[in-house]
Amino acid sequence: MPTLPPQDPSHWLLALVLNGVLIALAQRAPVLTRSGWVHAGILGTILWGSLGWRGWLAVVLYLVLGSLVTRLGLRQKQQRGLAEARGGRRGPENVWGSALVGALLAMLAAQAPLSWVGPLLVGFAASFSAKLADTCGSEIGKRWGRHTLLITSLRPVPPGTEGAVSLEGTAASLAGGLLMALVMLALGLIQGSGTWLLVGAVALIATLAESVIGATLQSRWRWLSNEVVNGVQTLLAALLALAAVGLQGG
Repeated sequence: MPTLPPQDPSHWLLALVLNGVLIALAQRAPVLTRSGWVHAGILGTILWGSLGWRGWLAVVLYLVLGSLVTRLGLRQKQQRGLAEARGGRRGPENVWGSALVGALLAMLAAQAPLSWVGPLLVGFAASFSAKLADTCGSEIGKRWGRHTLLITSLRPVPPGTEGAVSLEGTAASLAGGLLMALVMLALGLIQGSGTWLLVGAVALIATLAESVIGATLQSRWRWLSNEVVNGVQTLLAALLALAAVGLQGG
């Protein structure tokens, strides 16, 4: 378990300054909108302030990996009307839909008793692993999925349909979740191959659950936007991971 940084004003001021400088240097990259970069700076400050450079770097790598996957087959997805809006650039709603749960867990870990830190970091890892699993499954499935089925009925539907799954997309979701969990393991935010597998498995389960929500509820409830569903997915992944760690401890 990594040693978390001291929670004093000077550390948070350093986190704010570092993220301000880094965002100023990186904002020309075609990853986020202008307002998205501002919110990314806020998120980065929270992560660096709460977990130090490891937590910050984990989410930067998540953003890079997700952006790369989004650009796979982008021209073909644009031609078929399946590409993400704004050429794949994320806005504030995407930043917080993906990262709000993780940011809250990071802040909790920074203030929690030592015995709670490990489980909270597993939940943190699961939330971002689930989101990368979702991105990989969606983007790969839309471009390379051969047989796209609605998850609730298994009837064929067009690629990009809410709640649609494919064999290729599901395999990509599993790979994406395990890859993000590996990043968390390499950075020391989670420990052991068992926890790595747990986080990867939870990421896939949460991604499939998100597809069920998309197939059953999203078209009925107008307020249930993609960003809200993303938040539900990451929360579910974190809760499942925390419950699994609790059962293991018990």
